[in-house]
Amino acid sequence: MSDILIPTEDALAEAPPPTRGGGAVRYVLTKIGGGLISLGLVIVLGFLLFRVLPGDVVQTMTRGRPASPEMIAELKTRLGLDKSLMGQFGDYLWKLLHGDLGQSYVFNVPVAQKIGERLWPTLLLVGVATIIAVALGLWLGTRSAWRRGSRFDRISTGVALALWSTPTFWLGMLLLAATSGLFPTAGLVYSDTPPDFFSQAVDIAHHMVLPTVTLVAVIYAQYQLVMRSSLLEEMGADYLTTARAKGLREDLVRRRHAVPNALLPTVTLVFLHLGFVIAGAVTTETVFSWPGLGLLTYDALRVRDLPLLQGTFIVLAGAVITMNVIADVLYRVLDPRVRAS
Repeated sequence: MSDILIPTEDALAEAPPPTRGGGAVRYVLTKIGGGLISLGLVIVLGFLLFRVLPGDVVQTMTRGRPASPEMIAELKTRLGLDKSLMGQFGDYLWKLLHGDLGQSYVFNVPVAQKIGERLWPTLLLVGVATIIAVALGLWLGTRSAWRRGSRFDRISTGVALALWSTPTFWLGMLLLAATSGLFPTAGLVYSDTPPDFFSQAVDIAHHMVLPTVTLVAVIYAQYQLVMRSSLLEEMGADYLTTARAKGLREDLVRRRHAVPNALLPTVTLVFLHLGFVIAGAVTTETVFSWPGLGLLTYDALRVRDLPLLQGTFIVLAGAVITMNVIADVLYRVLDPRVRAS
């Protein structure tokens, strides 16, 4: 024990302060590196996954058409399907490294071009649905927690749990049956709508009603339940008792003190689940024939368009990975406990 050196106060005072910037940079780079590794695994998985599906690509493309064995062999050669699995993967990886997602078998256009055409409708639908779901979930979660045990709390929590466990496609079909004739059931805009901005915007909003309500009804519940749980944990904190002792009204205690501290898990959950919402739009877009990435993925899967399937899979999975990385970094920024660890 006598060999242990205890630093004096002067030595501690002269010691350089710990560098927090290096730790933050290392943390961010670690998360980005993990995201890149996950994306690499997605690329490999996306290539192998769609090639183990039953059926033959060329036979699917020539179904119902007269095709001789020579024509089938020529088509396989043109599509590169006559090579071995490793040869196909090598070609796919080489093109991907050069920013080429390949050529769609069915649409006969570059996959990147087709994805770019369908990206905006998906971002529009998911963006509007997420904004509404977050606002509704936070408001209901806050009121439910502050009125814990009330009739409002029991009803809103029960409805949220029921909707959270409802399959998206099933809810969408119920809405189609319940609102028959009231709202458009397919597409983004009518072909005869005037080309001016106001007419187009109104028509798009009219088409968005059913798919947006479907997405909001399923995803708002998780924000409400997380916000309710977080606020319930904060309600017994000492700083709220202190705020009340200072004479603050209950609405000020809730709005200025309790809610900001309870928002942290919900804010990170928004980014964490935004990627999953984009991927989950596949079923909603398919039910309502919304011309986005979800419907494009379904069409590509139905006809086994391998380059298009791989491209949409990379985009959707990449959105999930990117949002996970942003959520991890944002959590460190918002929570001092994570920065200190």
